[in-house]
Parts: sequence; C-alpha cells; structure tokens
Amino acid sequence: MNTVEIKAYGAKSNDADLKPLDINRREVLAGDVKIDILYCGVCHSDIHQVRNDWGNSKYPVVPGHEIIGRVLETGTDVSKFKEGDLVGVGCLVDSCQECSSCKEGLEQYCENGMVGTYNGKDKHLGGHTFGGYSESVVVREEFVLKVPENIDAKAAAPLLCAGITTWSPLRHWNVKKGDKVGVIGLGGLGHMGVKFANALGAKVVMITTSKNKSEDAKRLGADEVLISKDQEQMKEHANSFDFLLNTVPVKHDLNPYINLLKRDATMVLVGAIEPLEEMHGGLLIGKRRSVAGSVIGGIKETQEMLDFCGEHNVVSDIEMINMQDINEAFERVTKSDVKYRFVIDMKSLKN
Repeated sequence: MNTVEIKAYGAKSNDADLKPLDINRREVLAGDVKIDILYCGVCHSDIHQVRNDWGNSKYPVVPGHEIIGRVLETGTDVSKFKEGDLVGVGCLVDSCQECSSCKEGLEQYCENGMVGTYNGKDKHLGGHTFGGYSESVVVREEFVLKVPENIDAKAAAPLLCAGITTWSPLRHWNVKKGDKVGVIGLGGLGHMGVKFANALGAKVVMITTSKNKSEDAKRLGADEVLISKDQEQMKEHANSFDFLLNTVPVKHDLNPYINLLKRDATMVLVGAIEPLEEMHGGLLIGKRRSVAGSVIGGIKETQEMLDFCGEHNVVSDIEMINMQDINEAFERVTKSDVKYRFVIDMKSLKN
C-alpha cells in the first residue's frame, strides 16, 4: 500500500519526552477521508499511554484522540463529506462493523476489538495506529464526525473524548430535566459533566473535596456544591440523588457516595480504570442501588452529542498550547494544573 510521510510528535519509550518524528499515513482509499488536523486535545489517557501506565503501549507512541480538522481529500466511495468540511475524530478509527455491538452503533464495545485512534492495531499498514499529534490523518468515513460550524472549533476538540465520556452515561441512564445529578470530581471530565447535566435541565450538584472549586463549579453550571469531606453536608444529601457521575481518575472509596443515591439510582464510574477500595454490599442491597461503568460512546451517539453542543453552544474550557510545549503540558495535567483541558494548535507543528 502506498504511504505518505508526515510530521508528528511522539515518544519512543515510556521514560522519553515527546519529540518531533516522521510517521507514515496510508494514501486515501475509496472509503477514506483525509483530514488536515487543526487542533488536538490533550487527554490524561495520552499520558498513561506514553508512560505505559496500563502496560499495553506500543512505541513510538503518537498520542491524540481529540482531533478537529478540515477535510483535505475524500475517496471515491465517500458520500457524507466533502473537501473543506469541519470534522472530528475521537477515540476510535475502526471496528469490525459486524458484531452485535457494532450493529447497534456501539462500536466502542466491539466484540472483536475496536481500533483506537492511536496504539490500536492498524488493519491497513500493519503495526499500530498513530494519533492526532500530527499534521493529518486518514480515517474511514464511518468514523468521521461532523462538527457544527457555529461552535468554537478549538474548544470542541475535547468533546471527542472528555465530552462523549460524560455525555454517554448521562444519555444511557436517561438523565432528564428536574433530576438531581451529582458530578464527582472537577477536572477535564467533571467540568463537561456539569455543563451537559445543566444543559439537559438537571439540578446539578458538584461534589468535590476542595472548597476552592466552588466558584468555578457554579460558573460552569452547578446549582450547588457539596464538599464530600464535610460529614454534615453528606448526611443532608443522603438518599437524594437520581444519578451520580463519578469522574475521579484514581483509586478511592465509593461507599460515602453510594449513600447519596436514592433507591434504584445509579452511580457510574468513568474515571478510575484500576482497582478501587472495598465496597460494602449492604449499601447497594439495602436500596437496590447500582454502581456501573461507562466508556466513551459510539459514532451515532458522539454525533448526537456534537449536534447537541451546536444547539446549546456547549464546549470545553481550554488553554491553547503549541506542539513544542507538550511535555510541560503533560507535567501540568499530572498536577491538575489546567482549567480544564489543553488543546494543541497544530499550526505550530507545521511551521
């Protein structure tokens, strides 16, 4: 297969900085869309993959799965997109399209393994896929998303991961107007959870360990802030939530939060992909409560989210950086020193 060499940024080992390197992209096939990458969000998953925190990294790693760009070229069979369209690519670029999950529009749960935008199995070139810290990307039409022209394209980039990661559970568990929704943790995911729950008409309570996040939470759309370390406040809110979105990314104790749920209500985990503290079964059994998990969304649901963002003008709070600043940005993300998502101006890579 013919390939084209392009500029990118990546890491060659788990203890290496990200540096300029050249990678190959396939030439456009009949069903492909070639995208000029304008902006790429920086996700904490990028850091985990570069550092091999999950033990499955393939090097060199070229991260980036929050991609916004414009169509440069389309294959002969492409019908949904044309040159110049504003488009996005999220966390997946391929799946089998044949299993029950794929047929239901849930490609993220592909039973034969979805193909990640980076560090996935490259079905065309062999080896592994390379992500959006690069000049351009070639993606199957089925995995390209239309981005509304009326929203800020820069601030739309994190919608492709942080956005859909929080939108999908809110929709799946049918959060609706008037529901009392708690968002646990105010970071890249949490700030999107607050914005979406607010836009859906819920009563939103930001649940945090830190009092100094109260003002920001209310600016983002929270009606109230609950300090989880305050035992009296936690008692006042016991048995009152219709839904909890837990965005905490590390091991923690779920038990105090389970007590906040009404009978038959659910807490969904989207952050901690690791073992958790022991959970007391009685807290679930006593009120038929549930603890569940969720990961991104399928293409149909992601498009639904982007359309909703266009209608309600929902985007992420971002800080723009140049590609050359990525290693410093990784350090700051690790220290939670960003409000609330870095986005790379990819023009800086091309200069």
